[in-house]
Amino acid sequence: MKLFSFKKPASRFTPEPYDPERQEPMIRSSICTGEKVAGFRDKHSGHFTEIMLIRSDKDLEEFKRTYGVDDLRTEY
Repeated sequence: MKLFSFKKPASRFTPEPYDPERQEPMIRSSICTGEKVAGFRDKHSGHFTEIMLIRSDKDLEEFKRTYGVDDLRTEY
């Protein structure tokens, strides 16, 4: 049983490959805790790949700058 989820903080962020033809950048946000994670959802399978934990606006801006993304959809 997995009790904790340890995601990479932005300070230790290493870019993952991103294919805009196959993947959609998005934010997943927990309704209960408000935790936000930036990542990519596969357009065909719907599989979400977590890239980085978003703790502040600075983290979000770093994600957008790294992947050249302006608009991010949020999924709850």
